[in-house]
Amino acid sequence: MQDLASFYQNQIKKHTEALSLVRQQLATSSTIRLLVFIITAFAIYLLFGNTKVVFAVALVGIIAFLFLVSRHTDLQYKRDKLLALKRINETETKVLNRDFHQLPAGNEFKDPTHYFSQDIDLFGRGSFYQYCNRTALRQGSETLAGLFVENSIENITQKQEAIQELSTMPEWRQEFSAVASLAKTQTTTTAIQKWLENYIPFVPSMMKHLPLIFSIVSIVSFALYFLGYLHGFVLLVLLVVGFGISGVFTKKITKLGAASSKAQSTFAQYNKLLLIIEQTNFKSTLLKEKKQQILQEGKKTSTILKEFSKLLGNLDQNRNVFYLFFGNGYFLRGLATSYQIEQWIAKHGQSSKEWFEVIAFFDAYISLGTFTFNHPKYAFPTLSDDTIVLKSKDAGHPLLDAEKSILNDFQIDNEQFFIITGANMAGKSTFLRTVSLQIVMANVGLPVCASEAKYNPIKLITSMRTTDSLTDDESYFFSELKRLKFIVDEIQTDRFFIVLDEILKGTNSTDKAKGSRKFVEKLVGSKSTGIIATHDLSLCEVAKELPQIENHYFDAEIIDNELHFDYKFKEGICQNMNASFLLKKMQIVE
Repeated sequence: MQDLASFYQNQIKKHTEALSLVRQQLATSSTIRLLVFIITAFAIYLLFGNTKVVFAVALVGIIAFLFLVSRHTDLQYKRDKLLALKRINETETKVLNRDFHQLPAGNEFKDPTHYFSQDIDLFGRGSFYQYCNRTALRQGSETLAGLFVENSIENITQKQEAIQELSTMPEWRQEFSAVASLAKTQTTTTAIQKWLENYIPFVPSMMKHLPLIFSIVSIVSFALYFLGYLHGFVLLVLLVVGFGISGVFTKKITKLGAASSKAQSTFAQYNKLLLIIEQTNFKSTLLKEKKQQILQEGKKTSTILKEFSKLLGNLDQNRNVFYLFFGNGYFLRGLATSYQIEQWIAKHGQSSKEWFEVIAFFDAYISLGTFTFNHPKYAFPTLSDDTIVLKSKDAGHPLLDAEKSILNDFQIDNEQFFIITGANMAGKSTFLRTVSLQIVMANVGLPVCASEAKYNPIKLITSMRTTDSLTDDESYFFSELKRLKFIVDEIQTDRFFIVLDEILKGTNSTDKAKGSRKFVEKLVGSKSTGIIATHDLSLCEVAKELPQIENHYFDAEIIDNELHFDYKFKEGICQNMNASFLLKKMQIVE
């Protein structure tokens, strides 16, 4: 913990010092820009009356001012990136101290009908997603959520290798995240993809050459005018002609400009992210494959995207009166840029979806790499195909305080079921969520909260938090039956690890006991694996008849009229319940 804290503090110090220097440079840049403006204005005032000289001075002044504006913008970007890097390390410092509730909770990803996400607090305040998520892009957040709920057991080894590699690259991860956080998009990547895929061109093919010809004529005319060989009226005629040609397409150029303006910031930042990926030599198979997806154009994708971003930015200059007047009047820039944009869309538009997905993948996997970096004592499960489904040593829940969490060892074999009994608050539900989350984390490729783990990949399905629905006129009992029916249907087609917290909670004790027993027998007959927590001690009797069943428990002791828990996972059946004691202790009953 101390080494991690020191790393993040050192990063904060480094970025703070760099930030101070950039702010000084920005102040100097602002002063120089002001001086250039004053000098240009004063020169024009002194030379007023000499049209040619005034025009030349104004032109030089404008060029110098625009150069300084560009340089100032670069410095502002550098400042913003340093601020982002500083915030990233400040966030990690807080998370190390278990202060993470300010991070996005992922409430939008909650799904009560999902295989397990609702039961194990995967999303929402205080959830594993909130604890793990460091994504900077909306699509990256969606990708990370998708990884958590995917319930896939494919390519776990490749996932582990990719996450492990990224975990050793903390500064690279932070650089990527900082740049991604500066992508102030005005629209979603989905909307951009839709725009590119459905775009209808309007610029005629002759605009490939006409703007260049017209520009050459304008430049030659200006040169002849300054040399005294051409009357100023010719320049006026050129301006009128240029406006006339551009005016035919003004409405469509304006519409393209509006769409381009929304997409420009996205492409401007995404080309930087692609460049970061392109410049990195990855070793793991999965990361190399993802990188290869953006290197199939024969030209770096970051360069292709940068060109498009520049074109979109050029078209956006039509909002500038000076550019609109001179650029379109004398050089047909609006039409030339629109033609180039359309050519880019025709050639690369269909590829943008894959580029966006690669960026989102890295944004999501950076969260996984950061989680691994922050938990160096966690173990990557050793994958096997033997009879052990999950064996963990010193297993705990990652959201519990590591200094207070009680760790347990357990092993559950293929087609085996644990029935867990125990007193209230003794640790049954926490254990169910610990095991469930270990399976989810293992399938994602993450290390689990254990010193050692062995795992035979399996999909997860749970029923722990069934609720009634007033809006659907649905009782608690019927909701539970639907969930159990869902489980029965799923285990017919695939191999699952099943976690249940009580069965048939919504019915009376006698009916519950009979129904629970029959359901357990059905699960065992389906050759599934899993854990069932219950307060019904009669259900433990099934272990005498079915060798696949093992009884385990968590208990509590009353010492000096106080309730004590050891939270240890034990073999056998719990004999100590505490409901009556708690009712009396809290003075609810006599």
